[in-house]
Parts: sequence; structure tokens; C-alpha cells
Amino acid sequence: MNKAFIFRMLVFGLFATAAVSGWAQTNTARTITVVTEPKAIVWLNDLRRGTTDESGKLTIKILSAGVKKLRVRANGFKEITQNLLPTQKGDVKIALLKTTDEAELAFQQAEVLSAIDREKAIEQYQNAIKLRPKYVEAYLGLARVLADKGDLDQGLKVVKDVKKIQLILPEATAIEGRIHKSNGDEDKAVGAFKKAIAEGKGFQPEALTGLGMIYRERAEISAATGDFEGEKANYLLAAAELRKAVTQLAGAPDAIVIYQLLGDSYERAKMFPQAIKVYEEFLSVFPDADEASIVRSFIIQIQKQMAEQ
Repeated sequence: MNKAFIFRMLVFGLFATAAVSGWAQTNTARTITVVTEPKAIVWLNDLRRGTTDESGKLTIKILSAGVKKLRVRANGFKEITQNLLPTQKGDVKIALLKTTDEAELAFQQAEVLSAIDREKAIEQYQNAIKLRPKYVEAYLGLARVLADKGDLDQGLKVVKDVKKIQLILPEATAIEGRIHKSNGDEDKAVGAFKKAIAEGKGFQPEALTGLGMIYRERAEISAATGDFEGEKANYLLAAAELRKAVTQLAGAPDAIVIYQLLGDSYERAKMFPQAIKVYEEFLSVFPDADEASIVRSFIIQIQKQMAEQ
């Protein structure tokens, strides 16, 4: 099984989410520990950063300055959003309140089920929408599950329905791009991804990653037909989009795969120093990641290849 195929499989499961290279090394980095309910999901600026442990704690490294928006959700509790001050660090205690809102409880149950039983998840998303007809998050969750299930036409219908509620919705447009890509309609996928980025005023890592994947696939096609100039050009186009995506993810877990895609794109374009720089950046941001040893091996392999040339 080749690396490109593995990356496609990993990226398909992402996002259930303009600095230059080297941003992770700036002195703006700080660390906070969210202290709340156990197994609570935590977002920073709407990027999922992980789940609290059994003691209700999650430590997050923040790689850029400025005010941040912290959002926390735990099953059975009302979701809460609060600002994180530019210099705030250390423990951030967030008290959640129990909820009796049936729509919210149905949505939370659907989110849990989406990873284990798509049919039941669909039922709960639909239940949440029935209870709260303008529940945008439930529509988005439903569209994703339908797309993952392969029910692409229904997924597109849900995207259209949610846009009747909120016309400008970058996440919905990015999901639309994913669906078009799964349908084999590359032109529509590219159009949707670019529209999602425009709607997000440049910020839409899911759509940027989608574009990067399309350019990578075009590069693979060029390589298979002997068009090596086209191969390199498309890998560089992919790298440009993936660099934007990984920067916007700012250390969020989804960046783990995107970094590897970015480095691999430079490798395949025969731009080995750039690939090494990306992999070294990965190791500085995710030194304890399970993939760290693999990334170190990528660096060693590239160095050997460069020495042999």
C-alpha cells in the first residue's frame, strides 16, 4: 500500500475543521490547560483541539497571539463559548451547566453515534432538526454523515437546506466540495472549495486541504502519463494550498496528517530541503505524536537520497 493511498484515506476522515514557515518557533507560543467536565470536546477558534481526560483536563499549546475563542461541549451539558485573553495561560476553568434541551441532547447523541452507527446518527440528527428547525450544526453533522455513508445526493440536499437558513456558511460549502469530489465531479469540487475559502475570507482549512488533494491527484495522473513537468507543477500547487491549511490549523490535531501531505508533496516535487524543513517543523509542533518516529525516518531517507545525488 503506497503512501499516497494512505494519505487519501486519512484525509477523508478529517475535519469532523497567513503565516510563513517557521511560525511554530515564535515566542508567542503559550500553553493553557482547560479544566472542565471529563470527556468534553474543546475547540479553539472553531478548530477542534481534543477531548479532556478523565479528570476533565486538556492541555493546548497556542502558537499565535491575540484573543482566542474557546468553545467546550460535553454530553448532557449546555455548550459554552468564551474568549481567551491574549496573554492568558495556565489553567482555564470552565463550568458547564446541565441541559434539558431535547434538540441539543439529540444532537450530542448524534455526534457520538456518527463514529459508530451512521444510521442511528442520521436519525438523531434528523430528530434534532425536527425539534429545532434552524439547528445549523445538526444540518452540518447530518450532511457529513450522509457523505461518509455514500449517500451523496441526500448530502447535497442537506447542504442546500442549511444554506436556506444561513446563506454564507463556509463549512457547508466545503462539505459540498467533498461531496462533488466523491461524485467524481472535479470541476464542481474545485469551485466549491474556492467558494468556501472566499466565504471564510481566506480561512477554511478543510477546503484548502481539499484543493491540495485534488492537485496531488492531478500530479499522480501526470506522473503516470510521463508528464513530469506537470507532475512537479501540480505538487507545488498542492503544497501551496496545504501550507495555508496547516498554518490555519495552528497545531490542531488535524494538522498531523496535513503536515505529512505537505512534506510529501515537496518530496515528490524533488524539493528535498523544503520537505525536510516541513518535517522538522512537524516535529517541533508535535514532538510526542505517534507519527513522530515515522517523520524522523522520512528526514533520514531524504538526507540519504540527497547524499547519493
